[in-house]
Amino acid sequence: MSIYDYKIKTRSGEEISTSEYKGKVLLIVNTATGCGFTPQYEGLEKLYKEYHDKGLEILDFPCNQFGSQAPGTDDEIHSFCGLNYGTSFDQFSKTEVNGENEHPLYTFLKSEKKEDVIDGLKNKMAMSAVEKISKTCQKDGDIKWNFTKFLVDREGNVVERYSPTFKPEDMEEKIKELIGE
Repeated sequence: MSIYDYKIKTRSGEEISTSEYKGKVLLIVNTATGCGFTPQYEGLEKLYKEYHDKGLEILDFPCNQFGSQAPGTDDEIHSFCGLNYGTSFDQFSKTEVNGENEHPLYTFLKSEKKEDVIDGLKNKMAMSAVEKISKTCQKDGDIKWNFTKFLVDREGNVVERYSPTFKPEDMEEKIKELIGE
């Protein structure tokens, strides 16, 4: 299997293939609107505006598995993100990233990169605490919290997995490298 072998559901309920993103650099993120990391939408949008025309796509999967921090319908979540952060990248239907109902795309992503890149001791301690309170983080490789980010190159290789504490803007150099800038 490759990253391009999955069906994902748009917020309007239509299924599309991940193969539509072939040849693009992908930043795949599980998000939530009521999370302490929600302001990262601002950094994600900034990256999207700067690099979309050069081949970056951001795939946003709202997830309500961590502290029920993504309440509301897909349309309500989309409206919140647009009004508060001006997001314009692709946002999909609410998705489970861990457990028996996890989306197969996330099963694949987690199998490709089992560990998060975590910057700094303070963030390592914070993520260790988060992992302990996460009710859905049950096994090695599971997503620990909202705003875990996977970076995929133009060939579909999962190059990195970033922790929720890793700010989107701190990925800019790696994104520039992957888009060939």
